[in-house]
Amino acid sequence: MLDVIPSQILADLKLRHAEPQRHYHDWSHVEALLRHMADVQADLHDTVAVIYAIGFHDAVYNPKASDNEARSAQLLLDTAPPIDARSLARAHRMIEATAGHFLPDDLDEAATHDCAHFLDMDLGIFGAPPKRFDIYEDQIRREYAHVPSEAFREGRLKILRHFAQRDQLYFTDWGSMRFEGGARRNLARSIAALEK
Repeated sequence: MLDVIPSQILADLKLRHAEPQRHYHDWSHVEALLRHMADVQADLHDTVAVIYAIGFHDAVYNPKASDNEARSAQLLLDTAPPIDARSLARAHRMIEATAGHFLPDDLDEAATHDCAHFLDMDLGIFGAPPKRFDIYEDQIRREYAHVPSEAFREGRLKILRHFAQRDQLYFTDWGSMRFEGGARRNLARSIAALEK
């Protein structure tokens, strides 16, 4: 799949994902999303856009910053990959959508469909087996090691409750069937542990 990304751009992305502050948001996260994409690739309209969104969505990752998504989306534009303008615009918008994990209301039907799958892939970790989810939670804590324990606990509770309070965590039937049940259990367990 990654052969649509020129080798020089791909090498830069891998270098970025190897930065020392990354424990979850590293290249293994990209690879996990690519495995999810393989499950739904035949159902996507613009696979090039989705691949670029996967590759670039965490290209800029500074746990002390609040604009990583916007900066990652801008990096995609600045990199100017050799893809058509429509795919580039779609990938850019998908990356921006990871900031709140809501579907943008300014995409056409095909792009909305693909963005929904991309966002579900990105949150697939919520529905991972409990042991893997616990590793993920530990990895996130390590990424935010600079945050004092109580502040981290409050911030993490806010994020996890935000997702847990949604009527539906996933936008597609594929995401719901594959991840929803496990994600609800993992979130409830993590929230309960943080509330103690």
